[in-house]
Amino acid sequence: MAAAGGLGALPDSLLLEILRLLPLHERLRGARVCRRWRRLVQDKMLWRHVDLMPYKISSKILWHLLKQYLCNSLRILKVRGALYSMRKHEFLSPALFQALGKQCPSLHHLSLTQADLRRLPYDCIPSSLKSMKLSWCEIPTVWFQRSVSPETPRVLPQLQHLMIHNVSAFSDQHLLNISSQTSLRTLKLSETYRLTDAGIQRAAPYLEDLECLVLRKCVIADAAVHVIGRHMKQLRSLEFSNTCSITDAGLACLAALKCLETLRLESRFKLSPDAIVAVCQALPQLRNLNLDGSDLEDQEMRKIQASLPNCHF
Repeated sequence: MAAAGGLGALPDSLLLEILRLLPLHERLRGARVCRRWRRLVQDKMLWRHVDLMPYKISSKILWHLLKQYLCNSLRILKVRGALYSMRKHEFLSPALFQALGKQCPSLHHLSLTQADLRRLPYDCIPSSLKSMKLSWCEIPTVWFQRSVSPETPRVLPQLQHLMIHNVSAFSDQHLLNISSQTSLRTLKLSETYRLTDAGIQRAAPYLEDLECLVLRKCVIADAAVHVIGRHMKQLRSLEFSNTCSITDAGLACLAALKCLETLRLESRFKLSPDAIVAVCQALPQLRNLNLDGSDLEDQEMRKIQASLPNCHF
């Protein structure tokens, strides 16, 4: 920042591009250089996409950012919580989320990592959200639905895209809650070991608009694949990874997914080459097939490739 004086001749538009590329702490330091830089640092363009993941930020700093910089221009916010902090419950409080929703009405994507949300009612989440990603978070047993409260009911976010990674508490009931009160288009679940075939069966009728489904390191079997083929007819991308209970009979159920363009079977499934070829030939839109990590021999792989000339492997 010592070279700021030499940048004085640059137009505001170029300085804004430079500030946009700076790490957050350097950008905030720039606000102390001069009045012009302070004005530029407050420009809405710099605060559309805010990634706080690399920083250990206290609730005090987060409140400061919210009051001084985060406003109606904010579209994407990524925050790393304080899951292992002694004051973890004070970091992401209901008051903070309510203020975020009120001051940033254009916020549509929220990504939380290592956040303890067990004392956070779901209806405190900004209602403007269309997309949410939770990674290594703790969530309450009852979430993704309106909390029981005497207060004036709040509008729940109508999520279209939900990504859950290594959230051990995520269960069948969570999936049913979110699928029954919003129309999801993207659902990516990774290492959600409490999710079962029964949970997918209950939620499937509410997931008929789903276009992308990823089940990675989830313990599911043919029963879940059957309801996916029966209800999720709009799927364009489907991935089963590190899930070892799908057989040829389950795979055959996917033949009903006539819109499917991408299929990933990245695991040690007990699937025969003939079953893979049969289901893929029944999918007129299929263009991408990923079989990474399979136990297929080279000769079997060549047979599959020869039988599916329109697929990219």
